[in-house]
This record gives sequence, C-alpha cells and structure tokens, in this order.
Amino acid sequence: MRHRRKTCRHGARHERPEGISMAAVETVQRASGRGIWGWMFFDWAAQPFFTVVTTFIFGPYFVSRMASDPTAGQAAWGYGIAAAGLVIAVLSPVLGSIADQTGPRKPWIAFFATIKIVSLTLLWFAAPGSNLFLVVLLFSLASVAAEFSTVFNDSMMPRLVPKEEIGRISNVAWGLGYLGGMVALIFVVLFLAGNLETGKTLIGLDPLFGLNPKLGEDARFTGPMSAGWYFLFILPMFFFTPDATKGIPIGPAVREGLSELKSTLAEVRQRSGILRFLLARMIYQDGVNALLALGGTFAAGMFHWSITEIGLFGIILNIVAIFGCWIAARLDTAFGSKHVVMIALVMLSVATIGVVSTGPGFTLLGLIPLSTADSGGLFGTAAEKAYILYGLLIGLAFGPVQASSRSYMARSVTAAESGRYFGIYALAGRATSFLAPFMVATITTMSDSPRLGMAAIILFLGIGMAILVGTPYPADKPRETLR
Repeated sequence: MRHRRKTCRHGARHERPEGISMAAVETVQRASGRGIWGWMFFDWAAQPFFTVVTTFIFGPYFVSRMASDPTAGQAAWGYGIAAAGLVIAVLSPVLGSIADQTGPRKPWIAFFATIKIVSLTLLWFAAPGSNLFLVVLLFSLASVAAEFSTVFNDSMMPRLVPKEEIGRISNVAWGLGYLGGMVALIFVVLFLAGNLETGKTLIGLDPLFGLNPKLGEDARFTGPMSAGWYFLFILPMFFFTPDATKGIPIGPAVREGLSELKSTLAEVRQRSGILRFLLARMIYQDGVNALLALGGTFAAGMFHWSITEIGLFGIILNIVAIFGCWIAARLDTAFGSKHVVMIALVMLSVATIGVVSTGPGFTLLGLIPLSTADSGGLFGTAAEKAYILYGLLIGLAFGPVQASSRSYMARSVTAAESGRYFGIYALAGRATSFLAPFMVATITTMSDSPRLGMAAIILFLGIGMAILVGTPYPADKPRETLR
C-alpha cells in the first residue's frame, strides 16, 4: 500500500509555525474497504436519534402534547438543547486531548454509547403529563453522549484515507446517515404512528406492538427504537475499523491531555487560518443546530401537524438530503470543502427566511399572499406547501454544510493531532450552541411568537458565512501561499 506524507499544494513538505509542538508526522495508510464502511456506518447508526427523536417525532410530540402549550414546549425544548450544548462545549476539547494520549477511540465511543442507549430507552416513560424537566434531562444526556461519541468517531477519519479522499467519504457517510434516518422514519410513519382519531397508521394498520397513539406511545417508542438501532449498527465500526495504537494509562493521560489542550489552545492562536475557520463554524453551526432541532417543532406548533404529517415532512427532507450529500461528495472533491460549505450556508439562509416568513395565508411576510383554503388532505393549505418547498432547500444543504465542514477540518490537521483538534472542532460547533436555542427560546417566551424566536437563526448563519469568506482553504495553508 502507498504511504503519503503531508504536503502543501505545491508538493513541498508542510512546515508548522515555529514553536508549535506536534507529534511526529505520520504516514496515512488506506484502511480496508470494510474498515472504511464500518466507520461510515457510524453515521447510519447515529442519525435516527437526530431524525426521529430530536427533530420529527419525539420533539414535536413533546412540544405539542406533553407541554401545556406549544410556546412553553418550544421554550423548554430549546433550553434543553442549550444545556446540552453548554456541557458539550466545555468537555469536548478536554476529552479529545485525553483521547490523543490514551490512543484508541473505541473505548470512549463504547462508554458514551452506553449513556446514550440508556437515556433513550428511558424516554419510553415520557407520557403526557410527565415531569418535563426529567424528560428534557434524559434528552440532554442522550444529546451530550451522542456528540461526544461523534467527536471520537470523527477523529478516526484522518487515519483511514489520504487527505484528498476525505471530503468524499465524509459526505458519503453523512448521506448514509440520512438514509438510515429516513428508513427509521418511514418505519415509524407506516407502522407505528397512529392517527389520534382513527388509531390507524398512514397505511391503515393498527400500530405495531399494540401502541396507543392517544397515550403518545407511538412517539415515545422512538426512544428505545433509536437506542436499539444505534447499538446494532455501531458494531461494524468496532469490528472492522482500525483504531489508534494504545497510548498511556488513563491517569497520566488525563494530566498529559490537559497539558496538551492548554498548548493546543495557544497553538491555535498561531494558526490563524484554523482559528478563523473554527470561529466561523462556531457561529454558523449554532444556527444550523438550532434550525435542525427546532424546525419540526416550529411546524408542529404553527400548522398543528400530526405525527404522520411531521414524519412525512421528515422523509421528504431526508430523501433530498441524501441527494444533496451525493452531489456534495463530488463537488467537495472537485472544488474543495470551502465552496460546498459556502453554497450550503447561502441555501440555508434563504430557506430560513422563507420558513419564518410563512404562515396561514402568506409567505415572505405577506409579499406573496396565499390561499387559506384547506383541501382537507395532508399538507392541505398553500402555506404548508410553501413550508415544504423551503424545507426542500434545507434538506439539500444541511447535510453538505456539516459533512464538508468536517472534511475541511480533517484536511487541515494531521492524524497525530486529530483527537485534540476534533475536540476543539466540537467545541467550535458547540461553544455557543446553547446561545441560538437560548435566544430562540427567550425571544419566543418574551414575544409569545415562535416566528420571531426562529428568526434569530438567520443572524447566526449570516455572521458565520461572512467570517468564512476570508478563511484560507485548507485552514492551515502556509501564510506565504495566501492571496
């Protein structure tokens, strides 16, 4: 197999700025096909939590049926996401640095997978009238564990393939994740989610396992279902994907990791391109996270969609997302990760403006009037159809913006420093991730308007995009080659 040395665009050996410590430059040896597929299947395993629990089924159920009213529900859900984001922001870089010292990532993934699986399983007890705080706490624990697992899985990527192929496998993995989320969502809509009036699913069947929709059991079941899915499909990664070699014991690793984190934070300030990229991602990813977490609940509150309608909306978005990742995988290889991220951010900004400016009888804040007639079927009003059109734009963009951001980072660091830098990368994605949901929740509460609350997301997307425009690609591009 071929060995590759880290080189600059012009072929010269890349030199780090003076005074920056790093491990010896590693060669990257291509992993086996099943090792790469095992790594990519992590996204397939993880995505149903985000699709059916966070966004399209359990989240809207929490907002529309567990809470006393949709406004209070959106606020509580937003605060839960904010709390999880704060924990993730504080601990991700610490854990990433420690993992670089201990070596293997799989034990960390297994530890946090256990927390996630237990927390999701307990969501089954989130019946209407249950304590909202306890339910939000379980959801937040699952979110934290999911993100920490992702940090360690992402940090394995630079060891699997040469840098020029990272964008392709990152987008393919993300698309595979959306496919997994869509399969899980279709299963819920066709076989679990019952109509509150008829008790039947979309295809006229009684919900499987005797689930009672009036007790919210169809939505509650998505917790343990996602837990079982996650457990089953992360196994290929454990069995086949190569991991880092064993490092030092956990005690010394903690001390060395914290010391390494301190030096890495100082190092980042000298690597101005990486610092600028991390700052841009910190801001725009906050908007992306809030849009994904709250978009389904916003629609549920505005249009009073049933679980079936929200599920169908999610299926549509996931189909489009798979197509978007497939296109982005090719664009990333041909033009680079930065171009893909910029295009995706523009699309998300336009879509968010459309979403928050649409309501019964209008879109774009009344510039385009819409009929208020309701056909009585699924998505029966013109405003609902307009919302779906904006959703298609989100579907095309939200996979590539995250997958190509991940490959942007992976192309900018070495395999030896990937753990600590992907920890900081997670920090950049979560350092202010409590801020956008907090702003959405607070503005929603103060104005009694979910629409005004959601509008705050546009600000985060726009500022992040403005910073990214002047960021070099790759982010560690030597200063003398910049134009």
